Amino acid sequence: MALDQSFVGRSYPPTDPYEVGREKIREFAEAVGDANPAYTDAEAAKALGHPDVIAPPTFVFAISFKAAGKVIEDPQLGLDYSRVVHGDQKFTYTRPVRAGDRLTVTSTIEAIKSLAGNDILDIRGEVHDEAGEHVVTAWTKLVARAAEPAAEGA
Repeated sequence: MALDQSFVGRSYPPTDPYEVGREKIREFAEAVGDANPAYTDAEAAKALGHPDVIAPPTFVFAISFKAAGKVIEDPQLGLDYSRVVHGDQKFTYTRPVRAGDRLTVTSTIEAIKSLAGNDILDIRGEVHDEAGEHVVTAWTKLVARAAEPAAEGA
């Protein structure tokens, strides 16, 4: 069943603040194999003009995807998450995420499309710091695969 187009433009309340920690940044950088010292060494980050260590560009996925859970779990939307695959991800930064940031995410359904029986859902996450300043916009594309046709005689 196709997702309801009337949900396009619907925004969900902001998340509770997520405090970005140095250790989380270090762990993430190690997990993705990025040895940039600005991610693990405060002095290296300061030499580049940052007040503290910064996070790798894809770090924000963890909090923006968690925020998208409000969309995914909306029973009125009717998304069958058991059929969902991650289709795409992109980010547009105003500034890097830094250790000590307290970030909130507001998710908005930007588009719903149906293609070959699959539902394609685009969610935009606006990430702001504690002062209300924009940090990054994250777009997540989810594809809900079409249900398998019922077997004959079933």
